[in-house]
Amino acid sequence: MTSKVTYLGDLRTENIHLKSGNSYITDAPTDNQGKGEAFSPTDTVATGLANCMLTVMGIKANQMNVSIKGAVATVTKTMSADPRRISKIKVEFDFPNTLDSKTQKILENTAKTCPVHYSLHPDIDKEVLFNW
Repeated sequence: MTSKVTYLGDLRTENIHLKSGNSYITDAPTDNQGKGEAFSPTDTVATGLANCMLTVMGIKANQMNVSIKGAVATVTKTMSADPRRISKIKVEFDFPNTLDSKTQKILENTAKTCPVHYSLHPDIDKEVLFNW
């Protein structure tokens, strides 16, 4: 098992990672009857894309003996209606140091082949920007 999710009421869940015991909550967003006091479930999906991309880039960077420590990703999620779903995820990366163009290209390609990127429905527009 990976996690345990408990519905706490008022459109809030508590999520526990079983191996580590770490936890977080989600709330429904304000535009969908919620309080919007925490990540919404769809926020976690969109943010998971950036998490995954940074993780696999970090693995590749380590293999190449370069550092991307301090890299930041900003995530913008766009929803559509009928059916209500994520229609677009924009991830914009800012890197703290300049790497040569070959390394940049390798890391960009690595990011775009992360497991979450492959797992998202192909109808979701994924816009990914790299600011070196």
